[in-house]
Amino acid sequence: MNALLKASGLIDKFSERIGGTVIWLVLAAVLISAGNAIVRKVFNTSSNALLEIQWYLFSAVFMLGAGYAFLKNAHVRIDFISSHLSPRMRNWIDIVGIVVFLVPLCLLLMKVSWPLFENAWTSGEMSQNAGGLIRWPAYLLIPAGMTLLLLQAASELIKRIAFLRGAGADSLGHGEEPSIEDELAREIEEHAQHVQEEVR
Repeated sequence: MNALLKASGLIDKFSERIGGTVIWLVLAAVLISAGNAIVRKVFNTSSNALLEIQWYLFSAVFMLGAGYAFLKNAHVRIDFISSHLSPRMRNWIDIVGIVVFLVPLCLLLMKVSWPLFENAWTSGEMSQNAGGLIRWPAYLLIPAGMTLLLLQAASELIKRIAFLRGAGADSLGHGEEPSIEDELAREIEEHAQHVQEEVR
């Protein structure tokens, strides 16, 4: 288990590095978008290449950042329900979700998207817009993003199993601090007790 946890740590560091790089693509997209808008308003001209590079950058953030989001537990989760489950139950649910849904989805998208990339690479497929960009970088983002997400899924699976075996911490972290709903319920209860004391 120690060897697997060490591998999980290396994957986490890799995802951190990818995430730290991908964050800068958001700034690049904003600057290109602003620059393109200024040029269009001031000089009454525009560039399809600049418009498309914004789409590419947004796609890169979304696809390449999926594994980083999984590492940070930033993906969509029904916290209202999961916060009321035991840590062991939450980890079991995550294990089932990773094995039954996430891993097959990643493998399927990798299998389906790779031929699209290969065809665009070999044919030199270009955008249909005048002055547009080559298409293969956009297609490559899909299998690359799914590979990164699959790697992080393996790391998360190791951490969930380690927790259930008592060999690691709860990486979901709900047990360390109360949820917003729990805090609100506690405040309401304290307020009700305060009102009752004043009535007496």
